[in-house]
Amino acid sequence: MPHPTTHARLDGVIIDYNGVVGLQPTTAQWLRLARTAAWPAEGLATFQRAFWAAREPYDAGQLSDLAYWTKVLGFPPGASMLRELRTADTDMWTSTDDRVLAVLQRAHLAGLPMVLLSNAPRHLSGVLDSHAWRQLMTHALYSARLGVCKPDPAAYQHALDTIGATDPHRVLFVDDRADNCHAARRLGLRPLHYTGRPGDLEAALLPVG
Repeated sequence: MPHPTTHARLDGVIIDYNGVVGLQPTTAQWLRLARTAAWPAEGLATFQRAFWAAREPYDAGQLSDLAYWTKVLGFPPGASMLRELRTADTDMWTSTDDRVLAVLQRAHLAGLPMVLLSNAPRHLSGVLDSHAWRQLMTHALYSARLGVCKPDPAAYQHALDTIGATDPHRVLFVDDRADNCHAARRLGLRPLHYTGRPGDLEAALLPVG
């Protein structure tokens, strides 16, 4: 049986992790993290705002675990609490969408170069690299290792250089955030704003029939 073939006009794919390969955290997972932070259960929305307010420099590798959680909590957590926070935080981002992985498996078998480009802190990056699905990716680039987050153009350029593509329009960029897709389009990439429909990804990566 012959292997499937990918669209001839694609030289490679740059794909986001969270919201595409990875599933968004559940409310139960957010509540677990808030409890670990000793945050009042009725204040989950406030906790999430504090969580995201300092996230970009953390994802970019500019803050240590301790510095990040000190900003979120307003005080430095002890060593035990810090370990529990990092574990609960990491666990929120490690569930994957089997439907997406099935599409990526077919693209991988077809020989299409795929580069993961994710805004992720250092510890999470190491955990993601240890998962079996990571072998579907030619390379994985994480913001904490690059020192820059999407939608900074430098992040996209790192990925393009990794693929070795000379024509950005022959590279598909897949992300669940519209701002990241807009930035990719400005750089000449072919964006796919992923909204949770694996069929859209399949249509973009694999030929019909």
